[in-house]
Amino acid sequence: MPGRIALIQRGTCTFGTKASNAQAAGASGVVIFNEGNPGRTGQFSGSLVLADGTPATLSIPVVFTTFDLGTSLLSQYQQAASAGSTGPNLSIDIKAVQNPKAEDYNVIAESKGGDPNSVLVVDAHLDAIFGAGMLDNASGSAAILDIAEQMKNVKPKNKLRFIWFGGEELGLLGSDYYVNNLSATDLGKIGYDLDADVLGTKNYVAGVLDPEGVELFSRGPGTPMPPAITAPSRVARDYGIGYLNSIGIKNELFSADGTDAFSFEQAGIPASGVLTGQDCCKTANDVALFGGTTGNFEGNLGTTDGGCVDNPFRWCDNLSNNDPGVLTFMTKTFATMVAKMAFDTTVLHPAPHSGGGGHGHHHKVRGRADL
Repeated sequence: MPGRIALIQRGTCTFGTKASNAQAAGASGVVIFNEGNPGRTGQFSGSLVLADGTPATLSIPVVFTTFDLGTSLLSQYQQAASAGSTGPNLSIDIKAVQNPKAEDYNVIAESKGGDPNSVLVVDAHLDAIFGAGMLDNASGSAAILDIAEQMKNVKPKNKLRFIWFGGEELGLLGSDYYVNNLSATDLGKIGYDLDADVLGTKNYVAGVLDPEGVELFSRGPGTPMPPAITAPSRVARDYGIGYLNSIGIKNELFSADGTDAFSFEQAGIPASGVLTGQDCCKTANDVALFGGTTGNFEGNLGTTDGGCVDNPFRWCDNLSNNDPGVLTFMTKTFATMVAKMAFDTTVLHPAPHSGGGGHGHHHKVRGRADL
């Protein structure tokens, strides 16, 4: 009803989609409460992005709360409605600083060797949601830095471009800006992308990115990609699977939705990568494959609910949030994919991709440095 605060349960749609729908219906504010399934009952927070990963344009306040508080508000509303009255009454007061000119940065480094017309992008994101961000995503950032150091004495067939993206948690801002602000010629020189996003989760899944894999959180289908993306993306995917098989680790296939690899797929560039999962909701099937427990991927950390990575009330995504053993074998898996694709001549050297042009985000790309 126009003028009312919308009470919305967490579920399949993105938070930005939920809030945008409420705003379009005339809501004066939005309260999103947790969904109530195991691992998803406590206080949480989320990014307000649409289904395509772009930030929602909102002029109303949005807050997140627990399943218990959400169901309590719903019960109060239902009781009031049955009695012919209105209620409960809510007010939302958010103290925030809005700076539309705030800047973030992508940090870019290239190999000295390799064909400059055949570029392999190796990426991770630098930003975090809350806390020190040691799992999400210092683990991926450290992995690609280590791989860059190992590759500096190698003469690759393809140019290696290591990128640490900013603004990923706000809706893939850094990678979206990057691919959409390259000229068509420069975009066409990029033949492949490999993404490292969260590599050391204690209660892990060994995930390999595949455009036809399931979406990590919903476990439903990922965003459909054309054969020109899906077929070549399997090349690096299979290198990753092969390494995991060689050390006796099983794997699951996940789509690139929500990762920086998705921006490259959207721009017509094949992509793969690795992840170990985060936030919550490890399934019984995951436990059968990898051990551990269902629910929270960070291993509870002394609570029964709520993740360390995405919980705004804990400054706890520190170094102890990573498992060194998991970080090691997942980094080696990713390094295998990078090393193999550095010398690939079957997928890279593609015809120029269409694209280019900008979306006007207020972000700068920091200068390039040789390795």
